[in-house]
Amino acid sequence: MKRIAPLCAVVALCGCHFGEGPNLGTPPASGKHHKSHHHHAHAISFDRLPGWQDDALEDALPVFLQDCHKVASLPADSSLGGDGISHPGRQVGDWQAACNAARTVPTGDRAAARAFFEQWFVPYSLPAGKRADGMLFTGYYEPEIRGSLRRGGIYQTPVYRRPPDLVRERDAQGKVVTGRSEDGRIVPYWTRAQIDQGVLAHKKLELLWLADPVDLFFLQLQGAGRVRLPNDKVIRLGFDGLNGQPYVPLGRVMVAQGLLKPDDVNMASIRNWLEANPQKAMDMMEQNPNYVFFRELDPGDTQAGAPGALGVPLTPGRSMAVDRDFIPLGSPVWVQAQVPVDGHPVTWQRLDFAQDLGTDIKGPDRADLYMGWGPEAAQAAGNLRSPGQMIVLVPRSGEAEKKH
Repeated sequence: MKRIAPLCAVVALCGCHFGEGPNLGTPPASGKHHKSHHHHAHAISFDRLPGWQDDALEDALPVFLQDCHKVASLPADSSLGGDGISHPGRQVGDWQAACNAARTVPTGDRAAARAFFEQWFVPYSLPAGKRADGMLFTGYYEPEIRGSLRRGGIYQTPVYRRPPDLVRERDAQGKVVTGRSEDGRIVPYWTRAQIDQGVLAHKKLELLWLADPVDLFFLQLQGAGRVRLPNDKVIRLGFDGLNGQPYVPLGRVMVAQGLLKPDDVNMASIRNWLEANPQKAMDMMEQNPNYVFFRELDPGDTQAGAPGALGVPLTPGRSMAVDRDFIPLGSPVWVQAQVPVDGHPVTWQRLDFAQDLGTDIKGPDRADLYMGWGPEAAQAAGNLRSPGQMIVLVPRSGEAEKKH
């Protein structure tokens, strides 16, 4: 999910989608942008991580073991990302020794968990990005919205599953393109406006129906969510593809049109405008031609987050969406930021895991923290816009092993 899996907080004028797809086994398509300017990360010591001694690392270890279980199924030379920066940990094989050691750590033992991370990892500071105000953290979550399995009454907005004619492949230049096949060539897939106007109707692609098109728009921004049916049953939805059209941040459009001030842009202000202007809302949302398709998730574990780009369920407070050009998927990342709790900023110093991607999460100075689901998660994610610091923990393999 590029969820709470890669809000995508519209706070940052952005949008995230759970599970954009890690393309494990191949270099990320966007990696080419960085390879000609290789950035350098720098090893530092654990005593330079503020709050490291205070985190409940016994709770973080099971999240890491989930990542290990996933990568263990992949070939050792599969790329996890990080190709735009020079530090180890970019291939699945780099993680094998640390993952093997993690399985021997006693469950629930904070000291043992801390000793494990200190023994098997080296903290690396990331290079500065392009943001003048430093690193920016936003948040995302899984919204819970009203819906029905049948169209009728207030339920008139379809949620579409992935269309069978949506294709994603590499062109002759090696660039990944998304579209549909027409006369033997790939052409752009339908835009949001075209889909809203019914180009996918009558193809039996409707998963269910929502009461509000604005709910669908924010569900697509988050990339996953939960739909409560009239009988109170909950259907969990996960990301299952994009139409390949460019992502246009709605907050940026509203600022350009003078509808919102730059400092006032967040999920709540955008939603308030859309709901206050129902005649203009569809036209405004269609300024973003990007469109997300969904699949129904296993309803069994309602206490698990939607799957992120790595394919493991996201964990509230421990999962994050990153730019995989700079941070390999699965990496532990020490995060220091200010997170709103009950309307008050609380210092967040904890070990998170790079398990998701975000449409607007670009560069070594951007990350999206997964806050979970429900009203409290929605409030925390919607108000999260914090400067801070990220330190990537790199496994002691390759270059790092030689230094120790």
